[in-house]
Amino acid sequence: MAKHILISGIALVMLYPVLWMLGSSFKPGHMIFTETWFWPQEWNFQNYMNGWTGIQGNPFSRFLTNSIVLSLGAVLGNVVSCSMAAYAFARLDFRFKAICFGLMLMTIMLPHHVTLIPQYILFNHLEWVNTYLPLVVPKWLATDAFFIFLMVQFFRGLPKELDEAATIDGCGPVRIYTKVIIPLAFPALVTTMIFTFLWTWDDFFSQLIYLSDVSKYTVPLGLRLFLDSSSQSDWGPMFAMSVLSLVPCFIVFMVCQKYFVEGIATSGLKG
Repeated sequence: MAKHILISGIALVMLYPVLWMLGSSFKPGHMIFTETWFWPQEWNFQNYMNGWTGIQGNPFSRFLTNSIVLSLGAVLGNVVSCSMAAYAFARLDFRFKAICFGLMLMTIMLPHHVTLIPQYILFNHLEWVNTYLPLVVPKWLATDAFFIFLMVQFFRGLPKELDEAATIDGCGPVRIYTKVIIPLAFPALVTTMIFTFLWTWDDFFSQLIYLSDVSKYTVPLGLRLFLDSSSQSDWGPMFAMSVLSLVPCFIVFMVCQKYFVEGIATSGLKG
């Protein structure tokens, strides 16, 4: 009993920032930083109306739409390209396979900031800056080694007798990949989808680097517009839109939670 009370207390402490943000989204601006208790004494729904109206002539719905389009493009690219690369490493035999797999794993340890400047120079020469292409196209080239490794671990746990049976029936590598491997790898694919969606949705740094037109801003950049270091900041609308921006993340996770847990368990324990 004491253990459960302790765990519940720790959970409440961890949830307090989220509850404070939720409560602050209903508070008048002058009461947000003067009250430590998250429950508002005065309810102000105007924050949601002002936040949804947006800033600089751009409604917040535009930022949400941009984030959804960008996240879906990244999700689809990672699922397709990383699953194909993982299938090659897990099931096919080719020269220098071990060396290529080792080099792929080494990229996981490479900080993103190391490749930032070369990538920016490349995309600038391609005239992709201020477009979504630098944020989406690399996802279609299997650049996220973490998801490749996760799927390789999952694919290795599938019986190879399935491939042999499909080969006897006349299936080649492509049909084995599409008809046998992909249907059985649904949990790993869902795990990749969830992580990619959340990481793309929350990404601020990369989007700040490549996007300069306000009409192309995503949710993280749109929320930043409510803050102004040189004048008054609209904290109320900013917190209100922060709450709304969490809704898609909660929906995706709750819908796919079952497959997410299964994908993590089976991919992490099999090798």
